[in-house]
Amino acid sequence: MQIEFYISLLFVASFFLTYILKIYAIEKEMIDIPNSRSSHVMPTPRGGGMAIVASFLIGLLVLASYELIIFQTFFMLFISGTLVALVGWLDDHGHVSARWRLLVHFSVSSFVVFANGGLPVLSFFGWDVNFGVFGHFLSIIALVWMLNLYNFMDGIDGLAGGQAVISTVTIGAILFFVFNQQSFANLHWLLAACCLGFLLWNFPIAKIFMGDAGSGFIGIMLGSLLLITSHVDQSLFWAWLIMLGVFIVDATYTLLKRFFRGDKVHDAHCSHAYQYASRKFKSHKTVTLSVYIINIVWLAPIAVCVSMYKIDGLTGLTLAYTPLLLLTYFFKAGCTEGETNPL
Repeated sequence: MQIEFYISLLFVASFFLTYILKIYAIEKEMIDIPNSRSSHVMPTPRGGGMAIVASFLIGLLVLASYELIIFQTFFMLFISGTLVALVGWLDDHGHVSARWRLLVHFSVSSFVVFANGGLPVLSFFGWDVNFGVFGHFLSIIALVWMLNLYNFMDGIDGLAGGQAVISTVTIGAILFFVFNQQSFANLHWLLAACCLGFLLWNFPIAKIFMGDAGSGFIGIMLGSLLLITSHVDQSLFWAWLIMLGVFIVDATYTLLKRFFRGDKVHDAHCSHAYQYASRKFKSHKTVTLSVYIINIVWLAPIAVCVSMYKIDGLTGLTLAYTPLLLLTYFFKAGCTEGETNPL
């Protein structure tokens, strides 16, 4: 089998499925209407992320049928992705209460963590640490956060889709060239191709939005791939955290800022750093392309060095996150309109 052919085919499938979903969303009135918390100004159909879901799940079936991934990996990704996408799709059509969404998210995250055996032994400045059962608990919380932060960060055109493409292409290249893990590399590149097919419709100015189904699905897939590949080599745990740095730093900083101010953190808002930046520059494209550049020029080389040259993971993470934290502070993430960051 020529895996490149199937990856290309699924890219095309994702592209045309997104177009079909655009027509469906318009007919079903699945339209995002701009409001005071929106970063867009034009009514736009949503739910296009289901093209990523459908094409990637088909790709998983192809890989499994040719025994290019083990059944355990196929089953875990297929079941977890389907459940998260389903609750997101229902939410895109109407409204699913936060209680039920979180129940599904925690159930799916627990399933993924126990299927992968939790965290691997991680190295901190030469010291190996086995987190044991506590690592399972941390991983479940982190996966639920990853799933939801991807939804929070899907707020301007092209941002979430492009982040997924760049991250999976980079980690796939590390797996292929550094660790000779072709099957896992193909899995990452398959997800990248499916996201790219959608991204061509979502890049500024977006013709369709991803919706909760797509953002939640990508979040759980990236989190699952992080756990899977960290058992190939613990340096990939750090490489993944580095590649997802823009999303992790912005979303976490904003959440903590709002929490300590006493806000209801589950309420919708528009105070992420990327949202302030898009208003400052009056352009989604400028911010989205800037994030792409940060990923490619800054984060990807650090991730490669951590895996290839065995630079201490925590050191690499600190190096990667420091300027991201400064940017997040500069753009007043988590602040209310008119509020300034304390010195």
